[in-house]
Amino acid sequence: MFLSYYLIIFPEWMDNEVFFLEECLLNYNYKRRKDKKMCGIVGYIGHQEAINILLNTLKKLEYRGYDSAGIAILKDNKIEIVKCRGEIAKLENLLEKKVPQGNVGLGHTRWATHGKPNDINAHPHSGCNSEIVVVHNGIIENYLSLRERLISEGHRFTSETDTEVLPHLIESNYQNDLTSAVKKALQQIEGSYAIGVMSSCDPGKIVASRCGSPLIIGVGEGEMFLASDITALLNYTKRVIFLEEGEIATLTKDRVEVINSEGKILQKEVVNIDWDKEMTEKSGYKHFMLKEIFQETMVIRNNLEERINLSTQKLELADLCLSLNKIKEIERIIILACGSSYYTALVGKYIFEEVSQIPVEVDYASEFRYRKILLSKKDLVMVISQSGETADTIAALRACRKAGSYVLALTNVKGSTISREADSVMYIKAGPEIGVATTKAFLGQLVCLYLLSFYFAEVREKLDSLEVSKIISELIKIPQMVEIILLKDPEIVKLSEEFYKYNNFLYLGRGFNYPIALEGALKLKEISYLHAEGYPAGEMKHGPIALLDKNFPVVVIAPRDKVYPKIINNIKEVKARDSLVLAIASVGDREIGQIVDRAFYIPRTLDIFYPLLTVIPLQLFAYHIADKLGRDIDKPRNLAKSVTVE
Repeated sequence: MFLSYYLIIFPEWMDNEVFFLEECLLNYNYKRRKDKKMCGIVGYIGHQEAINILLNTLKKLEYRGYDSAGIAILKDNKIEIVKCRGEIAKLENLLEKKVPQGNVGLGHTRWATHGKPNDINAHPHSGCNSEIVVVHNGIIENYLSLRERLISEGHRFTSETDTEVLPHLIESNYQNDLTSAVKKALQQIEGSYAIGVMSSCDPGKIVASRCGSPLIIGVGEGEMFLASDITALLNYTKRVIFLEEGEIATLTKDRVEVINSEGKILQKEVVNIDWDKEMTEKSGYKHFMLKEIFQETMVIRNNLEERINLSTQKLELADLCLSLNKIKEIERIIILACGSSYYTALVGKYIFEEVSQIPVEVDYASEFRYRKILLSKKDLVMVISQSGETADTIAALRACRKAGSYVLALTNVKGSTISREADSVMYIKAGPEIGVATTKAFLGQLVCLYLLSFYFAEVREKLDSLEVSKIISELIKIPQMVEIILLKDPEIVKLSEEFYKYNNFLYLGRGFNYPIALEGALKLKEISYLHAEGYPAGEMKHGPIALLDKNFPVVVIAPRDKVYPKIINNIKEVKARDSLVLAIASVGDREIGQIVDRAFYIPRTLDIFYPLLTVIPLQLFAYHIADKLGRDIDKPRNLAKSVTVE
């Protein structure tokens, strides 16, 4: 339409001008669609029928993408592909009509970028002769030029995806050795990828490789597995091999051989994972998100019990590979993160500056990496990522290390890229988090930031050991307070029944709880698809107040802390505009109960610890509103669990 419009107005624009416009539009659409995506890859080679294993592992990865799904099974030198638009359940229905049999197979669940979600664009993809099949997570940035060249060589394309260039490239380089063909094809690729490849001409193997997107090999007895995520493998094995950037693995049922991009054979460590498969089940809860909210007490206890000597109330951060001298030399902390982890980092800024008295800067990893990086050796960089595979955060980490900075990572996944590449790692001990909208991992990150700040304060002599012990004595009460909040979930259910009919929300907070207002608004947006904005309460008068009326409710985080008088004034300003107000308040606060329309009361604690409590009712509030609206809570539209591609 855009092109036709300009040709009507300017008919003299022909030939070169039209070509120029088409190129502009093509480049525009390509750059616009070069969005963040994450798909799920699985593979199996062994002695069992592959189909059930592929479907079971794909279901564990459906949070990574649910626009379309497909499987490919190899038997008797023939590959059968079944794929379709929609969730895995639709693929299962197709497979009921005809079940492909074979002991080698690949599977994929997609979150679309290049090409609309439909049957043709679904993975797996094959070459011209259907002898080579590929599943892919990532973005091939030079796919347009590769596609044009391959078409000129006689290759026929059927989809709109960037992925389809891969099987054609491998096909064009194939000379009776699939691993060698994959290696040569990948040398021509620009972008990111995690791939699984199999061929009917080389049937006893699966070839896998990664660059910028995670890929894990599961080691079994007489069988091998491939997956994008550890959680997919827990039903079958806890022994895994993590592929590094540019490595190529060849899987047979009895062994794995890994080479680097130069072809050198590598000795890879087999890592034992301590997660249980029960952790990836709903355990009677309606959704994973609700289960994970109710696991938050456990997550906090896991972190406290392993890092605090409860008898002496002393910090014991044995897993922190950061010398005392390095801590004493720190002049500035830079925290880099994306999404909810960014809001955790904002809370961390308040904590570190309050307790450790170290200046802190917080930045989106996606923005930081494109600025001029100004770091010194006395700066400590912290990166936060639940998955440890967030592409922008990985790129920022690498840029910081290249600049000579020490990088400390907070992550949930042992063996993840960030955990391997950081100088030191602190695991948040949340266990597998399946729900796309983070909950328990958010709490785990927060607890780690508290423990680090207290430890830094003690090492730098900003707090003496007695003061730290007093703070710790309050911190170890938090799990019991969280349990009290969770027991009051029925109150949140009733509140959701009153508020779910509204389409717009404003979340307000001050001080330590300002980032929690941002996180509360994000949770509502993510899973209910309702519009919500988080703001520092003092900024309301600088714009957002213009939105307020009786149809625009306001959620205010208002515990009895040092900014309580200020937040009360903000609430009165809101009420003067007829907005309905829901307050998250401290138990026993009668004053606020007379001002707001509805209140949810949480236990009292030290000002600094309120974020650990105030975030939980906001998570439940978002969950129950989304449930009331019938949303797909664990797999909200357009979102994926972690963003593994820029």
